[in-house]
Amino acid sequence: MGGRYHLYSNAAGIVSFCAILDWTSRRGPAWRLSNTLPTDFCVEAVQEARTRYGSPEIFNTDQGFQCTSPEFLGLLQTHDVQIRRDGSGRWRDNVFVERLWRSLKYKAVSLHAYETVGVARDGMAR
Repeated sequence: MGGRYHLYSNAAGIVSFCAILDWTSRRGPAWRLSNTLPTDFCVEAVQEARTRYGSPEIFNTDQGFQCTSPEFLGLLQTHDVQIRRDGSGRWRDNVFVERLWRSLKYKAVSLHAYETVGVARDGMAR
């Protein structure tokens, strides 16, 4: 499963976060940060997770434009991955990713005013 969120930091501005989580183990095999809103950082996260752990049978995602782009969907379809989307306003559809966002927001982002995206990346990696 995967999704993307906007994380806010006073110094760095708006930073988008894309994470891929394994539903069974609840581990995050791949994630990316971006200070712009391209599709490629989400596609790169999926490619890394796929390279490290293989293709999933089902990929659940949010309805953001990065996750509904032809590049993103094409990557999943090329590898015969079934695609499911969260319902609008339905956090329970992707509960493990939502829990990760909440933890990051309160434990990493809200406590630190990251100066750059690189510093934010390092802080969140910890």
